[in-house]
Amino acid sequence: MSTSDETQPSGLQKLFRLAASVAPGIFMIGYVIGTGSVTTMATAGADYGMSLTWTLVLASLFTHIMVVALSRLTILTGETTLFTFRNHFGKPVTIFLIGSLMVTQLASIIGVMAIVSDVMREWTAQVTGGPGIPQIVWAAGFTLLLLGLYWQGRHGFFLKVLALLVTMMGVAFFVTAFMVKPDPAMIIEGLLPSIPDVGNPALLIAGMIGTTMAGVVLVTRSVLVQEKGWTTNDFHEVNRDSGFSMTLLFFINAAIMACAAGTLHIRGMEIERAIDMVRTIEPLAGAAAAALFVFGILAAGLSSLFPNYLLGPWLISDFLGIKRDMSRPAFRILVVSTSLFGLIVPIFGGSPVQIMIASQALSPLVMPLLVLFVWILINKQSVAREHKPSVLLNIGMGVTLVFSTYMLYLAVVGFINRG
Repeated sequence: MSTSDETQPSGLQKLFRLAASVAPGIFMIGYVIGTGSVTTMATAGADYGMSLTWTLVLASLFTHIMVVALSRLTILTGETTLFTFRNHFGKPVTIFLIGSLMVTQLASIIGVMAIVSDVMREWTAQVTGGPGIPQIVWAAGFTLLLLGLYWQGRHGFFLKVLALLVTMMGVAFFVTAFMVKPDPAMIIEGLLPSIPDVGNPALLIAGMIGTTMAGVVLVTRSVLVQEKGWTTNDFHEVNRDSGFSMTLLFFINAAIMACAAGTLHIRGMEIERAIDMVRTIEPLAGAAAAALFVFGILAAGLSSLFPNYLLGPWLISDFLGIKRDMSRPAFRILVVSTSLFGLIVPIFGGSPVQIMIASQALSPLVMPLLVLFVWILINKQSVAREHKPSVLLNIGMGVTLVFSTYMLYLAVVGFINRG
């Protein structure tokens, strides 16, 4: 006869079970928090203090709504997102969506490698007192490293080390944010939506939204849900997983912005070069700030470049409904071709910070179509059957569509003003 101790899970078992239940959300945080988010949030804090805090709130809220809806769609259909889109909306429009997502992917590769190689060039210049190791040398070296790991299929341990370094940088931002103590009144004021009338805030806001509410992250969410094996009985777990990850994501982004607001903004300093972001953690690390930031941003960059290299084959596999076999010759050619986009800025030049922000601002261009498709499908009788979405979720999707359309408008305005 079983005792209550035998039937009830222990505290440790409950902890492991909770950790497993939010694993997809943790993956999303790791995917989103990278070079793009650090650059856009730090620039926002340096240029406008905490006045754009509302952007972080809305980005996290509407991303949560989309994650819940996309997860629901995957559970109801048992299929990945693009495969479902192809079956319900046809091949042409789905191919257009894939093409749009791949454009944002390529833009991200260009921006991330520009930042990483520029930071390494500036850092080596400071260490040696000379011109530093050229960007193209760093970019070519990192590209060959990542392609070598991909070719050999031995990237697991490498990515875990990078994740540890990114975590250290994230902790540094949190601690620094508490040390600089941004004015609570500024934070409260920043919760009220407003657009500054100096600079090019439209492009920056679109970039902040794009780095959080990223189309490629949302599409790959369906693969995680499918691998997790969630069913209609797990809708509450999906909500909890998403809510946890988006809340944590908000605080990480807010901490980065607060660091820049408390160090650069109050001194009237802007982020003109990637290495300028080092100053955001100087109150904590002092002389070691450069080394901590450089290794953190390098880890964040390389850990986001690797999945970006693989995204094209993943999207194609999703569309065709086939196994993601990365050893296929066609996929290998696509990965190598994709990686070469990272050499564009080191070869031809450009402002890494502005290019990074612009690359993140491309994501909102495809978001309204993605929101609309998901909203239609979760309400479609043949898909939802007896699991119709709640009134609250439908209202949320409607507001998300309006918000994403407005972000599309801001992105277009930002690119026009930039030209």
